[in-house]
Amino acid sequence: MDKENQPLLLNDFDFDLPQELIAQTPLQKRDDSRLLVLDRQTKTWQDDYFYHLGKYLKKGDVLVRNNSKVIPARLYGYKEDTHAHVEILLLKQKEKDCWECLVKGSKKVKVGTIIIFDEQLLKATIVAKKENGLCEIKMIYQGIFMEILDQLGIMPLPPYIKEKLKDQSRYQTIYAKVDGSAAAPTAGLHFTQELFHQLKEQGIEILDVTLHVGLGTFRPVEVEKITDHHMHEEFYVIDEDVAKKLNQAKKDGRRIIAVGTTSCRVLEANYRKNHCFSAESDKTNIFIYPGQKIESIDGLITNFHLPKSTLIMLVSAFASKDFILKAYQHAIEKKYRFFSFGDAMIIL
Repeated sequence: MDKENQPLLLNDFDFDLPQELIAQTPLQKRDDSRLLVLDRQTKTWQDDYFYHLGKYLKKGDVLVRNNSKVIPARLYGYKEDTHAHVEILLLKQKEKDCWECLVKGSKKVKVGTIIIFDEQLLKATIVAKKENGLCEIKMIYQGIFMEILDQLGIMPLPPYIKEKLKDQSRYQTIYAKVDGSAAAPTAGLHFTQELFHQLKEQGIEILDVTLHVGLGTFRPVEVEKITDHHMHEEFYVIDEDVAKKLNQAKKDGRRIIAVGTTSCRVLEANYRKNHCFSAESDKTNIFIYPGQKIESIDGLITNFHLPKSTLIMLVSAFASKDFILKAYQHAIEKKYRFFSFGDAMIIL
């Protein structure tokens, strides 16, 4: 079988990352992060800083951001009957008080188990158990749920971040607006109000979509052949005005640049389904990997991702696997910071 037609294997997306390059804390100033600028055509790159982003954009370009807001989705409680400790991560709201969640030590709970997070404020009943630690729970409370969650919940930092985050707002983008994510769309963490002001002055259009980040984004791939991996569904929204402006940009031949893999997945799922951009609220389990053509965007701003993750596969689909892995090697040699609080790249 020639190399082109060989199935893509999980190890094709592996690389050695020194532990000390995993950023544990955000930089003092968001846009002081470094920026690796990749050119897909010439297969070249250059080192810069995020505050110089405007140098690589031109009048008429459209930046598309994900305005989803991280909720304090991690809750600690105990079982009503045995008082055994339980930790849950809220993933997505199914209906008013029903949530899909990950339960740590899910073997401890069964359908009907009552978990107490706070005797007065919040309890939950397990209503269904699924595979891989997934459960559905029904919340029991009085008052406004999001206010109670703000009081009891904890910001769900990824497991590779070991240090306590002093300022919780640093795990939110400055434009986060719609509650619903269990993890931050991290490419957006680098933007400041000053940088947005500068880009707007430059004639860059800025549009918002919503994708609530859940298991689809951060669930590890556990199969050898990547095409056997199934993404978890995530909810997204594109409104009418945004769809109209995106279609106009396409028609005019202007560049659409996704801020982050989550924005890219919204745009690509929507574009593939409708052969243009359309207003809709829907769910997507789109899995983008090399061999697929990404047609909705012309550029991507993204962080440096975990080895073997669906995120590095998406980036490799946009720019070619070999080029991305070489660029990652350069980033490691130059001691770029990796993952959620790390540095960024722009691929054009």
